[in-house]
Amino acid sequence: MNIAALLARTAAHSPDAPAVLTGDRPVATYGRWADRAARLAATLRAPADSGGHGLRPGDRVALFMTNSPDYLVALFGVLWAGLTVVPVNAKLHPRELAYVLDHSGAALLLVSPDLAATLPPGPCPAVSTGTPAWAGLFSAAPLAVQHRDGGDTAWLFYTSGTTGTPKGVMITHRNLMIMTLSYASDVDPVDPADATVYAAPMSHGAGLYTFASVLAGARHVVPPSGGFDPAELCALSQSVGRLALFAAPTMVRRLVEHIRTAQADPSGFKTIVYGGGPMYGADLEQAITVMGDRFVQIYGQGECPMTITVLPRRVLADRSHPRRAARLASVGFAQSPVEVAVCAPDGRFLPPGETGDVVVRGDVVMAGYWNAPDATAAAIRDGWLWTGDIGSLDADGFLTLKDRSKDVIISGGSNIYPREVEEVLLCHPLVTEVAVIGRPDPDWGETVTAFVVGTAPVAELDALCLDRIARFKRPKDYRFVDALPKNNYGKVLKTALRQSL
Repeated sequence: MNIAALLARTAAHSPDAPAVLTGDRPVATYGRWADRAARLAATLRAPADSGGHGLRPGDRVALFMTNSPDYLVALFGVLWAGLTVVPVNAKLHPRELAYVLDHSGAALLLVSPDLAATLPPGPCPAVSTGTPAWAGLFSAAPLAVQHRDGGDTAWLFYTSGTTGTPKGVMITHRNLMIMTLSYASDVDPVDPADATVYAAPMSHGAGLYTFASVLAGARHVVPPSGGFDPAELCALSQSVGRLALFAAPTMVRRLVEHIRTAQADPSGFKTIVYGGGPMYGADLEQAITVMGDRFVQIYGQGECPMTITVLPRRVLADRSHPRRAARLASVGFAQSPVEVAVCAPDGRFLPPGETGDVVVRGDVVMAGYWNAPDATAAAIRDGWLWTGDIGSLDADGFLTLKDRSKDVIISGGSNIYPREVEEVLLCHPLVTEVAVIGRPDPDWGETVTAFVVGTAPVAELDALCLDRIARFKRPKDYRFVDALPKNNYGKVLKTALRQSL
C-alpha cells in the first residue's frame, strides 16, 4: 500500500474538512490538498514529450525546503506518484546537499525560494516553489494513487555514521504505516479537532508525524515564521486550539521558560512529544509543573523512525510511583510494534540491570542503507537493528540510555557527528590532531567542543568549517592542547576529554 493513500482516504470522506493552515488562516481543505498532490503526481509521471518529467516508480525526488504548506503538497505528491521522497535538512551546506543529490541519484529537486540561491551546480534539475515552473506542475489532470508494495522505499533519509559519510536510510511504506499506527496507539491518539503545528523541520521527525494527523483528518499548522518561536506558538495555541507538536528538548525548555516568565496560558496545547536527545529530570519536572500533563517522550532514530520506546503521559503524570525519578530519567518502554533488548558485543542478551548495546527489531526497522550492503549488514544482524546506543533495561522494561557508542553529539535536537567535523578541521595545515566531543549545555543539550593539537587561528578554523559544513555543526569552543590522551592502541580517549571539561 502507498502511504499517500491515507490522504486520498481522508479527502474522500471529509473533502471539506480544514487541512492546512498558515498560522490560524486556513489555506486548504483535505479535498484541495489531495487534488494538488494528485495533479503534481500526474506531472511527475507524465512523459517529457507531454510536458511531464517522465519519472518512474521508485525514482527519487529531493525536497530541499523550509517549512511551508507547499512542503506538504510536495511530500504527498511525490509519494502519490509512487516515487521516493528524499527530505533534505534545510540547514545543510551546499557541499552536503550536492553529496545527497548525487548519492541518492535524485531525478528532480524541489526547493523553496529562500534556499534556491544557495543551490550548488547539481546533477538534477530543480524547481522552486512559487515560480511559473512550480505552477506548471499542477496543470495535469489528477492521477490516482499509484500502488506500491509495503517493502518499497518511500522515504530516503540521509544520516551520518561514525565515519562522517552520510548514509541513506531506506524507510519503506510499511515502515511508515506501522510508525503511524503506533503513534495513534502508543504515543497520542489523534482527533480531527487536533492541530499539528510544524515548529521543527518537516524533513525530520515532525514531517514523519504528518501521516498520523492525515489518517485522523486533523489540521496541519505551519507557523508564519516557518519555525520555532515560543510566543508565536502560545498565540496559535489560543487561536487554533488543541495544538500538538514534536519538539527537541531544547525547544521544550524555551517554550516552558516563555510560558513561565510571560505567565502565558498553556491550555491551548494538547500534546508535546519530545525526543531527539535527553531531557534532564529537573527540566521535565518543571515543564510538567508549568504546562501540566501534556508531555510524551519517544526514542527512535532514522533507522527505526520515531518508534523504539515511549514514555507516555500517564507515566509522567504518576507522581506517586516509587521509581518515578528513575522512570523520568529513562526513555520509556518498547512501543507496541517492536521488541527492544540489550546485548553484549557478542550478541548475548543481557538481563535487566546490565548495560550493553541497545537493539530493536520489528516491522518499523529500515530496509537497509541505500547502496551500502556492508553498512546494512553491520547494522542489522539476525533481524536486530543495533542502534549504536548503550543502555540498560529495568525489570519493568524501562530503557535508560547510558551513552552513545557512535559519539554522536545532539545539539538542539540535531545530530552532529564528530568525525565529519574533525575531518574538516584537519584540512588546516597547522592542525596535526583533533578530537571533537559534545559539552553539556543547559539550553542546547550539547554544544560542539574541539580539542586541537596545533597552532591554527580560531578565526581560520571557523572559516574552514563555514566553508565545508553546516553552520550548526561548527565548534563553539576550541581547546588547544599539546597532545590528545590515547590508550595503548593509539585510540583517542574521548572519555578523558569529557572529564576534563
